[in-house]
Amino acid sequence: MNDNISYKDKKDWYKFINSTEKLPNKDFKHKKNKNLEVRSIDLHGYTLDEANKTIENFINKAFSENINKLIIVTGKGLHSENEKDPYVSKDLGILKYSVPEFISNNASLMSMINEITDAKIGDGGTGAFYIYLKKNKLTK
Repeated sequence: MNDNISYKDKKDWYKFINSTEKLPNKDFKHKKNKNLEVRSIDLHGYTLDEANKTIENFINKAFSENINKLIIVTGKGLHSENEKDPYVSKDLGILKYSVPEFISNNASLMSMINEITDAKIGDGGTGAFYIYLKKNKLTK
């Protein structure tokens, strides 16, 4: 093996390591031609507590019904009331950030989830995200 690494290889590696591009999860295999059962929910106007309770119930119900894909619309936080309160972080109360964090920190919910990804523009873009659920082996 050659210990000399070319400048181009170093540059390419540095670019790869510092890239913000999300790599696909190759362990999660959903067929492109497979018909996905999709459900969506819009959390506009919900408080953080209401949104978290609602999303937990929504995921549990969808999992029990063997739904494959969820579209969660949180909004972008552009009209959030937090902007008027100087003592509250503008990012912390926005459902866009808080709801995915709530889901990620909930082991019970994460045990039902294969992947969480950003939504396409047609489904809400940066104001939404997808949840791909695992198959529920207890239902037919």
